[in-house]
Amino acid sequence: MIVVACPGQGSQTPGFLAPWLELDGVADSLALFSEAAEVDLIEHGTTSDADTIRDTRIAQPLIVAASLIAAQALRARAGRDGDGVAGHSVGELAAIVGAGVVSAEEAMRLVGVRGRAMADAAAQAPTGMSAVLGGDEDAVLARLAELELTPANYNGGGQIVAAGALTALSALAEAPAKGTRVIPLQVAGAFHTSYMSSAVDALRAAVAEAAPNDPAMTLWTNRDGSVVTTGAQALELITGQVSSPVRWDLCMASFAEAGITGMIELAPAGALTGLAKRGLRGTPVVAVKTPDDLDAAADLLHAAASERNETK
Repeated sequence: MIVVACPGQGSQTPGFLAPWLELDGVADSLALFSEAAEVDLIEHGTTSDADTIRDTRIAQPLIVAASLIAAQALRARAGRDGDGVAGHSVGELAAIVGAGVVSAEEAMRLVGVRGRAMADAAAQAPTGMSAVLGGDEDAVLARLAELELTPANYNGGGQIVAAGALTALSALAEAPAKGTRVIPLQVAGAFHTSYMSSAVDALRAAVAEAAPNDPAMTLWTNRDGSVVTTGAQALELITGQVSSPVRWDLCMASFAEAGITGMIELAPAGALTGLAKRGLRGTPVVAVKTPDDLDAAADLLHAAASERNETK
């Protein structure tokens, strides 16, 4: 069983879409996605600098578009999809496309709304996020509670992301929990916390216009790592997760329980494969960062299909 994983915000880098534009049809797809999201994805994915694409309004559509483009290219190269799909934070919008819940254009419309709404919510107070690496989880959570910070992402592999007021994050960096290292993240606000409540309302209104299908393959939610069974449930979950913690640790536990034999992370890849190497030790992983990585991903899909055929 091969899981396809779709990354979240922070995985984008300047110019990362440029090599994908060399593939047939990608420019046309990005033009459609740009119109749906109300963001010039070609410009921002090829020439905009790091500060520009850090803007939540731009970053979120860029990331989802990249995952969708990579998924299309992988399907064309391998002749098949993965067996299950999951997304980290905004990556869930790419994941529900992979599961057949909504179209790519619909997901891009929703991510455009999401990015704008979360940027507006973040502008209401000086907040941010920091990764806390290592240490005892209970001690980390206790320290966050002391500072009135929220554990916004449980990423597994000894990584928790704290979110909240910038003053509290500074205090955490100055006096972290024992045995931990604190790394400030390049994001504009305290995502996946109560600071994002206004964004939830905006996204819920946009979601109400969608007509979802039930998932056509296994789809895990990063709300709690469970399997999503209906399209309506999928849309409700991606709405609520804007202000609730991302439990990628529970997703990886569910992957292991399902007996996965490999994981492919779609562009802009790297973060989730890194977590998998610690949280899913021994599981083959492929990060599809550029079109050059498609062959390795296709080989992993073909190997899984051959193993299934041999056991029949």
